[in-house]
Amino acid sequence: MRLVGVDGHAGSGKSTFAGRLAAELGGAPVLHLDDIATHDELFDWTGRLLSQVVEPLRRGETAHYAPYDWRARSFTAFRPLPPAPVVLMEGVGAGREALRPYLARLLWMELPREQAWARGRARDGAEQRAFWDGWIPAERRHFAHDPSRPFAHLLVRQGEQGYEVLPGPAGSPGRALFLTEGDDPSAMC
Repeated sequence: MRLVGVDGHAGSGKSTFAGRLAAELGGAPVLHLDDIATHDELFDWTGRLLSQVVEPLRRGETAHYAPYDWRARSFTAFRPLPPAPVVLMEGVGAGREALRPYLARLLWMELPREQAWARGRARDGAEQRAFWDGWIPAERRHFAHDPSRPFAHLLVRQGEQGYEVLPGPAGSPGRALFLTEGDDPSAMC
């Protein structure tokens, strides 16, 4: 099982890219970190993720996690996440230091934070304005203390007709990096 992290600023297109990549990988499961985080734990969810998801998957077992309902502000019923050859994990913080040892690859959505945040605010509308007012400083603090981009194997840029995938800071210059042993990520999207 390979766990692939897709990180980037809120609004950078992580969910959309992960969904397209999952389809290209034959329906790979996608774990959205928005299901793990909460209003009270925007970034303090690593222990729950490791115990409910990562450790069971490492043992080849089906993981069970309780998704968080952002409107009701409570966890819902447990949901299964079966092991698969590749499991995608997308969300702000997917490439945090505590998770990197478990990742086969880390992808970073290459979009400037102000542009990503503007997209996120437009997507979520006036209903989430107060949330975004608190989110942006929290995200700044998170990446100031635990940056992901310097450890990304691949940088992903969304274009008008798909995605451009480039070597990241942690990638080897001049050498293609693969998500699986025989798949070129540039050809996937």
